[in-house]
Amino acid sequence: MAAVVDMDVKKRGKEQGESSGRERIILVFELFKENYGLDVNKVREIVRVPPTITRVPKAPHFVRGVINLRGTVIPVMDISQKMGGEPQGINSESRIVVVELEDILFGFLVDAVREVSNITDAQVESADSVESSVDKKYLLGVAKAGDGRLIVLLDLGALFEVSEISEEDGKAK
Repeated sequence: MAAVVDMDVKKRGKEQGESSGRERIILVFELFKENYGLDVNKVREIVRVPPTITRVPKAPHFVRGVINLRGTVIPVMDISQKMGGEPQGINSESRIVVVELEDILFGFLVDAVREVSNITDAQVESADSVESSVDKKYLLGVAKAGDGRLIVLLDLGALFEVSEISEEDGKAK
């Protein structure tokens, strides 16, 4: 299936007279009134925020708590608090994006999920080229969408230090 997608992308690029590089599919969501993106292959699902998120004693300040998702306990992170800000408010558009990174399943709060979008390598620039409320060490780059919007590409592994979590998990076993 991936080979078919790759051939279609190459064909479109030739038809358009440009070599735009590899195409990526990203989930676009809103945080801090900005558009952010994440590789859709890391996303397991998107769920509404339940009425209660169970707090976990002695958890880091950015861990909002845990939810029970069809029998699986999922920790829910708050990016705003992780970045040193105030806790994110929750409204009717808020969602929890459940991701899997390095065999670790967790969710994080977003203000709203906007769309699934295709971007090419040619559309992505260095994170240094744009102002964002998120520290640049947590960014993979900035994509310029076809309609002119900027989409900040997050590096969730760096933001939530997933490699450190998986190392601690390994030591505990």
